[in-house]
Amino acid sequence: MEKEELVSRPYGKIVLSLDNVLLPPEKTATSPSHEDGLDEKSEFELRFVACELIQTAGILLKVPQVAMASGQVLFQRFYYSKSLVRLPMEHTAMAALCLASKIEEAPRRIRDIINVFHHIRQVRAGKKISPLVLDTNYIALKNQVIKAERRILKELGFCVHVQHPHKLIVTYLNLLGAKKNTRLMQLAWNYMNDSLRSDVFVRFTPNAIACACIALAARREGVPLPKNPRPWFELFDVTTSDVHDISVSLLKLYRIEKPDLEKLERKVADLDKSLKDAKLKARLAAGGTLSAGNTPLGAGGSGALSPQLPFSNNASPSTANKENRASSVTVVNVIDDTKRRKDEPVANGVEEVKRRSRSRSRSPSRKRRRRSSSDKRRKHQNGARDSSTSSSTSGSSSEGEDSPRGKKKSDGSRRNRRKEKRRHRSRHRHHRRDQHARSRRRVKKGKARSQSPSVSPRRRDDKRGRSKTDKRAK
Repeated sequence: MEKEELVSRPYGKIVLSLDNVLLPPEKTATSPSHEDGLDEKSEFELRFVACELIQTAGILLKVPQVAMASGQVLFQRFYYSKSLVRLPMEHTAMAALCLASKIEEAPRRIRDIINVFHHIRQVRAGKKISPLVLDTNYIALKNQVIKAERRILKELGFCVHVQHPHKLIVTYLNLLGAKKNTRLMQLAWNYMNDSLRSDVFVRFTPNAIACACIALAARREGVPLPKNPRPWFELFDVTTSDVHDISVSLLKLYRIEKPDLEKLERKVADLDKSLKDAKLKARLAAGGTLSAGNTPLGAGGSGALSPQLPFSNNASPSTANKENRASSVTVVNVIDDTKRRKDEPVANGVEEVKRRSRSRSRSPSRKRRRRSSSDKRRKHQNGARDSSTSSSTSGSSSEGEDSPRGKKKSDGSRRNRRKEKRRHRSRHRHHRRDQHARSRRRVKKGKARSQSPSVSPRRRDDKRGRSKTDKRAK
């Protein structure tokens, strides 16, 4: 019993089946766009223009007709769950075409789809055709198309399969004995493609749409179809009311004037702005009165700061507690630092703010560089001059004070001068030796160059000193 109960429990609200392709009448009666203030005529025109854009873009992208038809059906389904006022029509049309091309195994890149829609818009507006600039606006548009594609999948519950009645037209005409009447078949096929601009695919079954297209084509061409004892379409489980409603919806497409897309977009933008303003006013009215406790000062408005810091606008209590804890730690550290400085003894009656260590760590920037002999000589002379001045000053101070510390300092300075002289002599000696070696090399090179270029040096190949040329001569 427990196993049966677990199996019969439903796991989701979305039913994935081939029969789940039609919307119920209560959902098609009023659309979300109509609830947002868009009139029925404007909604019909927007749907018509979007489906035409999908069809034209599919032709330019060389997408199969099945993919174009699937994109238009997905577009019609989506805007029965979302509003044309809140979500832009063009982005959804691009996303529907991109998704349909993937479903029908003829995928196209989003970049190509955006370029084609940009080209169609320029042609319709009569502007000079120019390529789309790949800037930040293009990247933002591409991201919007990707988001719209995800939104379509989410709203439709991934039920993206579409039953197309194109094959049914050929099958039904074969059964009616009009297989050789190619004109009748082509006209019924054209009615079928035009019906994609309307919402008949989300309200009626594919066999009903195929029968209505055949009935309209036969009526226009004057081809008689059997009516007695019953109409021929009842053979395919189609009622007279369905054929009548579909025919009226199709003929309505040929009576409307060409819609003005710019005017429709302005109308939608105005409605969207009014909705956003109303939403903002309602939000302000709901949260307009603020309590006195929200101020950063303490309770009662006394002006004294509270011991705990106030929360930031977007901070949660946990993050605020962390900030308060960190601020208290920093305050304690500052207080301890000031106490330590006060307890430390002062040097020469002046408090020392910064103490540098005497041991200097040699950084890469302070590495000793090689100096020339002139730089070394100049440095040595400056050092000797400085040492003589320091010795004279130390001598005068020692004479004035007559302290043993001054004598020790003077002895140390003399010792340092002697060491520096010895170092300088050794460097000078090594430098002179290197100079002589360089001059000798230059003399040797000069002698080698002074020889005539015609006389080539002999190469000694054996112990006796005979060259290869002598060997050959012998």
